[in-house]
Parts: sequence; C-alpha cells; structure tokens
Amino acid sequence: MTSKTTNKFSPEVRNRAVRMALDHEGKHTLRWAAASSIAAKVGCTVQTLHEWVKKAERESRVRVGVLTDVATKLKALERENRELRQANEILRKVSAYFAQAEVPSEGYQLLAEG
Repeated sequence: MTSKTTNKFSPEVRNRAVRMALDHEGKHTLRWAAASSIAAKVGCTVQTLHEWVKKAERESRVRVGVLTDVATKLKALERENRELRQANEILRKVSAYFAQAEVPSEGYQLLAEG
C-alpha cells in the first residue's frame, strides 16, 4: 500500500529503526517504551515506528495479517471489480434505453397496418 503523503524516511532508515526497536524490546517492559526511545533518535513519531514494526512482523510472518503485496493486489482487484460493476450498470441502462426505443408505439402500428 502506498501512502498519500510523501515518505521522508528511506527504506534503509525504516529497516534500521525497526531492528533497533526489536532489539531494545528486552530492555523495556513494553514495546511502546522501546519504540519511544528509538523514535526520538530516528526523528519519527512513536506511532509511525510502531506501525513499521507491525508491518515488518507481518512481512516476516511473525504477526498474523495480510502481507503488503497481497493487500496491494487485493485493493487493485477491488477497484477493478467496482469499475466493472459500474460499466455493467451503464451497459444495462443503455441496453434498456435502446430496447425501449426500438419498440414502436401502438398508434404507429395501426397506421402501418392500415
């Protein structure tokens, strides 16, 4: 998944921060405390580093969750599905419109028969 904001941290910085946070977990009673000490050194928020750690755990299958590439593909497929449903609805309406336009009115049929 891509963020709508620009990423000011390179993947190398993110990976290093995640490794540092995971390494420091044993020195703190809570993961949040470890993330707090590392986030200040990296220059990101604690929430951001915590999300990076969770994502890294999902990618390494330590944490249960959807992998990033799978989530990206799923999002693209859902968008395509939504667009196809919209296109089908438009085609249904156009088809109904033209089918109705092809049916002659009763008055017209009487004139044609007579």
